Amino acid sequence: MPKPKLDRLDRRILTLLQEDGRQSNSELAGRVGLSPSPCLRRVKLLEEGGVISRYVALVDPVAVDLPVNVFVSVTLERQVEERLDSFEAAVMERPEVMECYLMTGEADYLLRVVVPDLASYERFLKDHLTRIPGVASIKSGFALKQVRYRTALPLDHLADG
Repeated sequence: MPKPKLDRLDRRILTLLQEDGRQSNSELAGRVGLSPSPCLRRVKLLEEGGVISRYVALVDPVAVDLPVNVFVSVTLERQVEERLDSFEAAVMERPEVMECYLMTGEADYLLRVVVPDLASYERFLKDHLTRIPGVASIKSGFALKQVRYRTALPLDHLADG
């Protein structure tokens, strides 16, 4: 599917929806400077084109007793397709794993794991991560403080389509 061309209005719509995905189409249209019908058409095209992939609610992890963020570097014994697929499938099944990236550099994967406490991370490590076939080493780093967390992508680099 070709990448949709995004003009100034599309970028503005995306920026506003990233700030508040629950605003009504009328509110959004007013803030963008369009009437509701053309605004809704643009939003639908952004959804159909895969630019807007979904709408979510962001939950405060501390409010739901998940204050511990652990960044985990995982190295596999061998980087072969079968091992990569096996590791990725195992990680996809773990609700503690919020993010997982295949990396270049020293480690093969970087994970962000959220848990209520250190004991929960130890159980996750012993009962799940270390049991994935092909894992050679695991290095964990605990976040002491969240300095910045964003979900809105910066869109200023996009030129008018």
